[in-house]
Amino acid sequence: MTQPVLSIRNLTVEIPTRRGIFRPVEEVSYDIRPGEIRGVVGESGAGKSMTGNAVIGLLDPPARIHTGEVHLNGRRIDQLSDEEKRRIRGKEIGMIFQDPLTSLNPLFTVGEQLVETIQLHLGLSTSDAKERAIALLDRVAIPNPTVRFDQYPHQFSGGMRQRVVIALALCSEPTVIVADEPTTALDVSVQAQVLDLIKELADERQVGVILITHDMGVIADTTDKVTVMYNGRVVESGPKDKILGAPTHEYTRSLLAAVPRPTLKLKRFPLIGYGGRVTEFKIADLARSWKKPAPSKEGTLVEVKGVTKKFLEKSSLIPSRRTYFTAVDDLSIDIKDGEVFGLVGESGSGKSTVARMIGTLYPVDGGSILFDGDDITRMDAVGLDSYRRQIQMIFQDPFSSLNPRMKVGDIVAEPLRHHNLLPSGEVEPRVRELLDRVGLASDAFAKFPHEFSGGQRQRISIARALATQPRFLICDEPTSALDVSIQAQILNILKDLQEHLGLTMLFISHDLPVVRQMCNRVGVMKQGKLVEVQETEALFAAPSHPYTQELLGLMPRLEGLSEEGLDTQMAG
Repeated sequence: MTQPVLSIRNLTVEIPTRRGIFRPVEEVSYDIRPGEIRGVVGESGAGKSMTGNAVIGLLDPPARIHTGEVHLNGRRIDQLSDEEKRRIRGKEIGMIFQDPLTSLNPLFTVGEQLVETIQLHLGLSTSDAKERAIALLDRVAIPNPTVRFDQYPHQFSGGMRQRVVIALALCSEPTVIVADEPTTALDVSVQAQVLDLIKELADERQVGVILITHDMGVIADTTDKVTVMYNGRVVESGPKDKILGAPTHEYTRSLLAAVPRPTLKLKRFPLIGYGGRVTEFKIADLARSWKKPAPSKEGTLVEVKGVTKKFLEKSSLIPSRRTYFTAVDDLSIDIKDGEVFGLVGESGSGKSTVARMIGTLYPVDGGSILFDGDDITRMDAVGLDSYRRQIQMIFQDPFSSLNPRMKVGDIVAEPLRHHNLLPSGEVEPRVRELLDRVGLASDAFAKFPHEFSGGQRQRISIARALATQPRFLICDEPTSALDVSIQAQILNILKDLQEHLGLTMLFISHDLPVVRQMCNRVGVMKQGKLVEVQETEALFAAPSHPYTQELLGLMPRLEGLSEEGLDTQMAG
């Protein structure tokens, strides 16, 4: 059997704290062989990324390796000095991180960063390094690599920036690449391109890859072997087909059951009960105090009519020389009272721009938006304030949408105070009630956002959105930053809100299996235009537009995934 290029044996990482020693990684062991892609999965806090950081020598002090060994190409590297680790990192072990924008220096061109890395590790001349850099950009499918060489990171799309990061990881032809959530923020088409590139590298160059992810579709489509982690430990490890098709550990079975199925619609998502981390959402208590609105006029709550939005691309004092980018082009949709309307499409298709225009965060450049028959594009300040009380938004990143300097109680109370919905003495009891209803402990009121996990922060965002008892929720990628276990809880909350409170929702996502589970109807956008609208099941069964067919063709199929743990009564 081929010798492993990377071997991790009984690795334990510890962090000294005031309360004692915390061990986020305990006795982790697995091997990576040439050309092998090993997926490492588990919920947030499982120790996946911490293990990867320990391997490449990027643990943030005071974190340190306590016990265990890491061998690279037969050489032990965990005991090397910082300087020796720096020489290995990048040259023999490449890294691909989750957010490509933070991995690239915004002050230098992409070419300068590639040339610097190549010269550092290979010692080539500037001209030879430039030639190699352009060849690498071409290798990772960057169009016009000679032109792109002199451009800055902000001039690239998210998918192209991730390809640049992959090119950086390949500069010195490493034998191992650690890819930490490389496709989390990417839409399905760009994700497919990045994953195909990683598979090609493993196959053609025999690079060993550690693929850290919470996306089981990525695991099913890309990996050879899978390691499942929970609470810092490996609970199950083996060939992909065995782990996905016949898992033996209770946590693995629970994790797989919570994955949204692309071919089966569920009434509710199974929750991960292993370890006792499920948090109750008290929808019945919330429903008792909820004032249900009267039905909308003619059964349609939101109408978007011929809306256009343009952004300035090149400014000039002379108006005729200004150029504009059309983000949304003559778009029309209607959202019926009480339905969940999905909006899908690749990055840059205009989905979030539509949401922000409905939410009055962006003005429209043409067309109109009607809410229950009233044109919001022509409302005065008083009318807009009343409208904004009836709509709320839940954003993709729950941390950046919460003010880090405000306590959670004040964050949730802010819309109540702004709209003068309650006497001052009743605000705190109402906020505490809302936090309790979304399953947060009583002490959450006095804490700050950084003291909560990603899933808990998204619950805070939901509590804030529900404070004004809105009629319409705009959910812009509300679960893309969450692992599958927390995603199941948040999506169940949204399902409950729609079913029990009669809320109408616009649900934007690049995760097509999630869209199938959540939405009644789906609109597909491409380059600012709406190309197709259908009932959800009809669209997934028989898409009519070639672009929709292409998107659905790229959707992970999760073939061989165990159905154990799925209650047949959940099928819709």
